Amino acid sequence: MPLTKRIIPCLDIKDGQTVKGINFVNIQAVGDPVELGSRYAQMGADELVFLDITATHEKRKTFAELVTRIARHINIPFTVGGGISSVDDVSVLLNAGADKISVNSAAVRNPQLINDLAKQFGSQCVVLAVDTKFVNGEWIVFLNGGRIPTEVRTYEWVKRAVDLGAGEILLTSMDHDGTKAGFAVELTRMVSESVSVPVIASGGAGNMDHFVDVFEQGKADAALAASLFHYGEIELPDLKGYLRSKGVEVRI
Repeated sequence: MPLTKRIIPCLDIKDGQTVKGINFVNIQAVGDPVELGSRYAQMGADELVFLDITATHEKRKTFAELVTRIARHINIPFTVGGGISSVDDVSVLLNAGADKISVNSAAVRNPQLINDLAKQFGSQCVVLAVDTKFVNGEWIVFLNGGRIPTEVRTYEWVKRAVDLGAGEILLTSMDHDGTKAGFAVELTRMVSESVSVPVIASGGAGNMDHFVDVFEQGKADAALAASLFHYGEIELPDLKGYLRSKGVEVRI
């Protein structure tokens, strides 16, 4: 049996509310994360991702409290991220009930963090989130919610991160994010074929065929979307039924 492909709604959290933007800007509130997450779980989401997009040291405690609430109400695996930069940060969030954590900017600045987290908690808990943009003919890694460009090449970085112990890659094309014009299929395929861990495609979902494309052509193991689900443009049971009708193995 081939492994089933996963559908993962993503909830960006700002000040305790779920928000959504386009190309990482024009942020608007769309609802309570616990209520939304519960609804997605009931509708057949395989996993959830909660990203604290305004993560600061002062707000870390509030986010941990939110994670405790989420864990109490949601019965599917969920990943949390945003501003995580130490083993202690991760301990707090896993103890609050998260199944996995995602690291992004801190891991680029200090790659050893990935190794430390994998040793302490196991690779299966460590998701490397990569925000990337096509610049001068190359996919380049960006930091701080996509605000700061680096000179790090995306393909080289994901391979190195997996060598250091990352158990999964959450790959967001900033060029596609929020546009609903389709995932970055070629980028996703190249990353999927270059690493031995699952790749979650993120950024650009606009219709059901986009999911088919990123699974079949992009070789993604999972696909993540936000506004499509938040605004009810695609319902999870309909999407899964459609994928299955196209020969994509999903859990119904």
